[in-house]
Amino acid sequence: MLTVAIPKGALLSDSIKLFQSIGLDFSAFLDSKNRQLQITDPTNTAKALLVRATDVPVYVEYGQAQLGIVGYDLLLEKTPIVADLADLTFGYCRMSVAVPTASPYKRPLDLPPHGKVASKFVNCAKNYFHHLDLPVEIIPLYGSVELGPITGMSEAIVDLVSTGRTLKQNGLMEIDTLFESTAHLIAHPLSYRLNCDQINSWVEKIRKI
Repeated sequence: MLTVAIPKGALLSDSIKLFQSIGLDFSAFLDSKNRQLQITDPTNTAKALLVRATDVPVYVEYGQAQLGIVGYDLLLEKTPIVADLADLTFGYCRMSVAVPTASPYKRPLDLPPHGKVASKFVNCAKNYFHHLDLPVEIIPLYGSVELGPITGMSEAIVDLVSTGRTLKQNGLMEIDTLFESTAHLIAHPLSYRLNCDQINSWVEKIRKI
């Protein structure tokens, strides 16, 4: 039986709609009264795991799920050993560098050498500033990253931005975009290569949407 990993949070609703469009119904995850973390489609042809977005590539890499939906940002941050099969186009956001609006730094290269940058996307931030040849200290924060500059802990942040409303409300502005991110369909490489559980036919259905 095919197993898919579906992310909690912002991508959940669109992910379920995607699978519904190819005949798999996992909408029980949208019921606020439902506490199940694993459900089987009514047709009994596939089951789904409801997991944290950061855990989707882990379940797929280790083979507990043959397919998964994950943001491109996490593929770049975690670099899991998975097959990246399709850009699903929903869940758009961007990875940006932001500073306080009153900051003298108007572009990333204005930041002081060995300055501090707060981010939950440590690897993405490190790679970005490495390519700029600008040595900075990356401070890992996994809560409200915006508090880094507000409290004076950092000169800047690297974080995902959707509407930009949160930045604006906290007195921050974007000064560069690292990359744009959307939801991607990923697969366990060996399962995909061997067409386990007819995974290829499901992938082709998704690609045709």
